[in-house]
Amino acid sequence: MLLEVRDIDTFYGLSHILFQVSLGISEGEIVGILGRNGVGKTTTIRSIMGLSPPRSGSITFDGEEISRKRPFQIARRGIGLAPEDRIIFPDLTVLDNLMFGARKRGHNGKWTLEQVYSVFPILKAREKQRGGTLSGGEQQILCIARALMGNPRLVLLDDPVEGLAPIMIRTLKNQMLLLKQSKITALIAEENSGFIQGVCERVYIMQKGRICWNGDTFKLNEHPEILKEYLGL
Repeated sequence: MLLEVRDIDTFYGLSHILFQVSLGISEGEIVGILGRNGVGKTTTIRSIMGLSPPRSGSITFDGEEISRKRPFQIARRGIGLAPEDRIIFPDLTVLDNLMFGARKRGHNGKWTLEQVYSVFPILKAREKQRGGTLSGGEQQILCIARALMGNPRLVLLDDPVEGLAPIMIRTLKNQMLLLKQSKITALIAEENSGFIQGVCERVYIMQKGRICWNGDTFKLNEHPEILKEYLGL
């Protein structure tokens, strides 16, 4: 496994948010964390990234323990983050936003500006436009593309389609499928089950801060009663 999360408990102050959460992802996989708002998906992402370190348990990346490292140290080891609130630099152009995140890791320079533009052509069309003038969907695409420009070995996507119009969700889904062909490794936390089922190979379902189900996406597609049981869908 490239990333292994084992039995982590995470707190916000005195509030116990994650309970013995365990998950794993191998290189080249796209894995989803599915659940309603407030069940702990974002906290799981933040725990991996070091923004909300777990109080107990273990997180290893490429065999190295990272649960006590600071976010910038984790980023330097090859984990990129596209956060849920679409943090971009609104006064910088699309091009400047992308170049701000550009980084090569050894010989791994796969994600160049040209490669990003080939997957996200809308960014090429908007490259001289200020980030703050983009639509919500375009800002989300920019946020993901900027994370890729850092050439991470693993990308964490937190609620990538939240608040997007259906047409932008379909656009982002199609572009994620293109990324899948590039053998990207990604962990996606999302409430939209259709999006998760469309792009992920395996899925973890969360309820009340715990993993309550995990398995291959085809099993989830073949057994809709699983979603009904855990998500009320």
